[in-house]
Amino acid sequence: LANSAVAFSLGDHRFWIAGLGDQMARLGPPITGVDDLPALTAQVPAGEPALLLAHEPDIFPEVGDRFAVTLSGHTHAGQIKIAGRTPVVPSRFGSRYVYGHVVEDGRHLIVSAGLGTSMVPIRLGTRPEIVELVLGSEATPPPKDD
Repeated sequence: LANSAVAFSLGDHRFWIAGLGDQMARLGPPITGVDDLPALTAQVPAGEPALLLAHEPDIFPEVGDRFAVTLSGHTHAGQIKIAGRTPVVPSRFGSRYVYGHVVEDGRHLIVSAGLGTSMVPIRLGTRPEIVELVLGSEATPPPKDD
């Protein structure tokens, strides 16, 4: 999904998954993207729940409250962590969105460490992961493990 959104239904409930184009599509110089957040947001009807997929988490401050959750990767949790610090993070925000569940102004961002690596084929001090996300309202009980 590059700058497009798709509706899904489960029973009487509909929700949207929207995919933002890559913000670092051309590494330049200058670095340019193919992302179009305003056009993407316009595809999702107001008032309907929506999830945003954005490879790079740097877009998160611009997302606003239109999307319930933003899912990102790109940083690989810093990929190399030494003494609890990530010396290089491919983000203009440094370690602010390097990994995990971030809540700002009531908005949610989940940044996964992912499975692979980027540029340098090494991981040190960060574990690869697959994230399982369970969606629902507070009124919906979580699934039971059998």
